Amino acid sequence: MHAFDVLGDPVRRRILELLADGEQTSGAITAVIREEFGISQPAVSQHLRVLRESGFTSVHAEGTRRLYAVDAEPLREVDVWLERFRRFWNRHLDALAIELARGRRERRLEEKQERERKNG
Repeated sequence: MHAFDVLGDPVRRRILELLADGEQTSGAITAVIREEFGISQPAVSQHLRVLRESGFTSVHAEGTRRLYAVDAEPLREVDVWLERFRRFWNRHLDALAIELARGRRERRLEEKQERERKNG
């Protein structure tokens, strides 16, 4: 299954978002997904299986619990594919960074001038 076929499903994207914060049990994942999407436990298990079989997650047993974690390799493939499109948003992000820096500099100057007025 192609990476974008896997990531095209909102449930699987949400599972990966949950796992981005660190390893989680299948039970914890299932609880969140059932609450947010209203799907059954077997349906969540199917999504976890797709993520595992496509390489997006790894799983290991700890006693009776199954712990899932993100496997970054398929995400690197997505990142490589997205590289050709970065130019469309990098310019905007660079411009935003410049504006934020300008705003911080102006605030510091205003604060300095205010302190000088109070002290002088």
